[in-house]
Amino acid sequence: MSAHALDRDLEDLATSARAALVREIDASGAWAGDPGWREVFGAVPRHLFVPYYYVGVAGGYERRWGQSPDPAARERWVRGAYADTPLATRLRDGELLSSSSQPSLMAMMLVALQVADGHRVLEIGAGTGYNAALLARRLGDDDLVTTVDLEPEITESARGHLAAAGYRPAVVTGDGARGVPARAPYDRIVATCTLPSIPRAWLAQCRPDARILTPLATGLVTLAVQDAEHAEGRFLHTPAYFVPLRGGSRSEPELPPVAGLPRRAREHELFRFLLALTRGSLDPQEAYTLWEHEGQPQRERYGITVRGEHEWAWLDDPEGPYAWPLPS
Repeated sequence: MSAHALDRDLEDLATSARAALVREIDASGAWAGDPGWREVFGAVPRHLFVPYYYVGVAGGYERRWGQSPDPAARERWVRGAYADTPLATRLRDGELLSSSSQPSLMAMMLVALQVADGHRVLEIGAGTGYNAALLARRLGDDDLVTTVDLEPEITESARGHLAAAGYRPAVVTGDGARGVPARAPYDRIVATCTLPSIPRAWLAQCRPDARILTPLATGLVTLAVQDAEHAEGRFLHTPAYFVPLRGGSRSEPELPPVAGLPRRAREHELFRFLLALTRGSLDPQEAYTLWEHEGQPQRERYGITVRGEHEWAWLDDPEGPYAWPLPS
């Protein structure tokens, strides 16, 4: 079989695998609130954004790549590129530096972002460039999309992947916590990395009535921006685990030890969310007492308020009895 025919076969496989992924996301209900994303995910070729990636195996990671001399390995690479799973794309000394998020989670986040024609969007965390391509496809204007990442290697490869797929949004190398003021103002800001608090620079670069969607603790919070000093919103229902934002001093501290608490709390995902959200404010026993007293609250009952120099997380009511300051 010629190399050209083999390439054509891989492209055909990618097309059918992408269609299967779209059907899977459709069945999950991720874009029920905005079905326009179905066409976008069906059109943007994810495999061009992950020319190689790593899958966990016993004792470490196995690299899959599209230029393998083994046809079966290339087929596994294509099929894996369209699995509804996150893909590790950059490792350093065993530490995950960058990944391509689970497509159904990306779809849910993009729906929650509520983009509309003409919106200017800033993405914090360029990753492979795939999310920026999805946004550019949906908005129909590459210049409306800006994506930023601290690592020059990541932005360089993202720019290459985007060009290969036919998209040219602005790809900027810099600290995402500072935003990209030169391209402001923005109608939407979406982060694909987790932060301990909301950077004030983001609010300053937003238009009034803008929307911010970012991972925080082990969830996703959506904030309505009133102006450069005020934003508020609640968490979405879903858990979300992202690579921490790199740069500055915005590292994530470890969760406090939970020895001595009942096992059902220690292992309960919603309790660990509360621990992550209130770290530094509640010790594990205090968090457990609150969690039980309030009936093991779902994520949607929690929110974030930014007001001037103050920023805090809360349960049920921003001015209620349960509120915890976030790091500045």
